[in-house]
Amino acid sequence: MKRQQLIALFDREQRIEIEYPDMIKEVLPHVIRFRRPAPGMNFILYSQLNEDNVEGIIDEQLADMRQFNQPYEWKVYAHDQPADLKDRLVAKGFSLEEPEAVMLMELKKTPASLLKPPSVEVKTIEHRDQLGDVVAILEKVWGGSFEWVYGRLGDHLEIPGYVKVYVAYSAGQAACTGWIIFNPNSQIASLWGGSTIPELRGQGLYSAVLAMRVQEAHRRNYRYLTMDASPMSQPILEHHGFEVLTYATGCKWED
Repeated sequence: MKRQQLIALFDREQRIEIEYPDMIKEVLPHVIRFRRPAPGMNFILYSQLNEDNVEGIIDEQLADMRQFNQPYEWKVYAHDQPADLKDRLVAKGFSLEEPEAVMLMELKKTPASLLKPPSVEVKTIEHRDQLGDVVAILEKVWGGSFEWVYGRLGDHLEIPGYVKVYVAYSAGQAACTGWIIFNPNSQIASLWGGSTIPELRGQGLYSAVLAMRVQEAHRRNYRYLTMDASPMSQPILEHHGFEVLTYATGCKWED
């Protein structure tokens, strides 16, 4: 499949048709947005704009954001139009996060290295009360509180077949985590949360958690895997056969 066809497939299945079980989806004429009860983040995931309507639609969305008085993210992809959408959002008061590479791999092209049993201890997290190791890793890697994981990811674990969560251990210490989401009626499964404690990197832990998720996607007969990759994760994913499809930038707004 050609790159433009893959981008169209990604947009359709991961931005337009996608549903999140803990969010309200609003399909408007020019944007698709999602709301989560306070204090959760809300976001615009897809927009279809042009030079004639972009300023008016941004103003409409800002008016809505102010009405609900909650933080918002407008996720802008490199192929979105108009090409200066990010600049227009910044001019309206949005702040830009660092761009992330949207990585994609066709599972039939999975390298043999990701189909082997992991060389380190990896556990599958199946219940809410087992998420302590996930929270501890995320807080050590990123700082701040990740208590929300118990609620959000815990709820997702209760949805049959929706998510698989993994933790890799180094000498018995929880060291790396990541999960995979299987959206119904989609060819694409998505990878989330990949994080390794800095002092325990270089042991193959990230690759082991990646392999577990790839193998689960194979068992479920998904066709593609996708992930928004940080500059740290991107080289690892490229080494394992992922390719850059596009780039995504989170544009944050808080009144």
